[in-house]
Amino acid sequence: MNRNERVRYMYALKERLVRESRTDLLRFTLSTMPTFEPADFHRRYYGVLTKFAHREIKKLMVFMPPQHGKSEGSTRRLPSFILGERPDTRVAIVSYNAPKARKFNREIQRIIDTPEYQEIFPETCLNSSNVTTVAGSWLRNADECEIVGHLGGFKTVGVGGALTGEPVDVLIMDDIYKDAKTAWSATVRESVSDWYDTVAETRLHNKSQQLIVFTRWHEDDLAGTLLRQQGEYHPTENPNGWVVVIYQAIKQGSPTEYDPRQEGEALWDERHNIEKLEAIRKRNPHVFDSLYQQDPKPSEGLMYDIGFTEYQTRPATKYCIRKAYVDTADTGADYLCAIVYDETEIGNYLVDVLYTQKPMEYTEPELARILTKHGVQECVVESNNGGRGFQRAVERQCRLIGNAKTKFKWFHQKDNKEVRINVNSAAVQNLTFMPFGWVKLFPEFASAINGYMKIGKNPHDDAPDALTGTIEKRKNKVKSDVAGLFGR
Repeated sequence: MNRNERVRYMYALKERLVRESRTDLLRFTLSTMPTFEPADFHRRYYGVLTKFAHREIKKLMVFMPPQHGKSEGSTRRLPSFILGERPDTRVAIVSYNAPKARKFNREIQRIIDTPEYQEIFPETCLNSSNVTTVAGSWLRNADECEIVGHLGGFKTVGVGGALTGEPVDVLIMDDIYKDAKTAWSATVRESVSDWYDTVAETRLHNKSQQLIVFTRWHEDDLAGTLLRQQGEYHPTENPNGWVVVIYQAIKQGSPTEYDPRQEGEALWDERHNIEKLEAIRKRNPHVFDSLYQQDPKPSEGLMYDIGFTEYQTRPATKYCIRKAYVDTADTGADYLCAIVYDETEIGNYLVDVLYTQKPMEYTEPELARILTKHGVQECVVESNNGGRGFQRAVERQCRLIGNAKTKFKWFHQKDNKEVRINVNSAAVQNLTFMPFGWVKLFPEFASAINGYMKIGKNPHDDAPDALTGTIEKRKNKVKSDVAGLFGR
């Protein structure tokens, strides 16, 4: 390739990149921010934001842990990109206070002023001078900027501020709670909801778009309130609902369209690895679930609010039998929960857990392997909804791999699950001893236990149900008068 050919090639390549930057937010960001090195989840996140920019999504919520780059995409690059594609669009950006909102304003101005941006979107530009009043000119100040020659522009405002004037086509709300203290304040949460109802929502019209992006602190934050009122999007059943995208710091559950990670993988391992995240989780599991896993639960409403004592070595006892309690999945959305534990006169010492939504093709041989590995003497299986057949299949698997030790029992659970969990909650906490580091050993099980609420709808109750069963099945001969046990 001679020099002229190389020049033509480079020119064609640049033209292609410019064209791609006009239609794809990630390519636009790479062109206007050369230092950006997107991780895999950034590519998917920016893909969702591109759909929003192209008006394929009307109402979007994105929940992400702190320091993972959510605002760069949602609140700096996205409005700049939208105004490039559609310079007549009126964008409003809201944050927890005016100084924070004005910082976003300055950053968007800088993006639009760059030569790279002007090459991509030459029709979108700001007044070259700082203009604070209309006076026949295009506004450009710390609170509002207008696109020269067009109807569009962007306003930035703190929660509680005014959104007077023209209607809003795109409303972006980023970090509307400053920190945990404000998010956990009922007064602040109420004021945010009132401001949204009386100010922000009144500026919207039938075709307006809304984007809420922040880290979840509390189940009754604005996102939680709107989801309870309006629900999640479904193309036929709830077309006016919210598209919800959740990025957990440590993946729990099955892969999804927006987050195809395997369970246990860190979201941005290069910046926040598993070791760092687990250390944070260990310091405060409740805060970690809210802030990093986007699963907010108020501690005052938790079922197991006392917590569990951890053990490293089980103490010598007069009585000990290794048992397993199995609660099979009732439906495809439920979890199978199998708990292996040592029953003693002091209490139950949890040894291992199988907690999964995987099908029977996986759970039957896996449970047989676990029972055999731990030398389980007695396995109790709830017979409800196919439990009897599951028990027979697991027993057959055990015998095939040489386990003749485990004795299987089945029973029909006729009592109300919610009542059982509530009535036995104190005994469960007082008589259950968790292995040291159990939150890390069994993260999804631990989240289901530590996040289970006394009042309100819980997404899953399989783990608390099985843990309750281990207490209900304690033998009568187990010593009940244990000094100090109920005083901790």
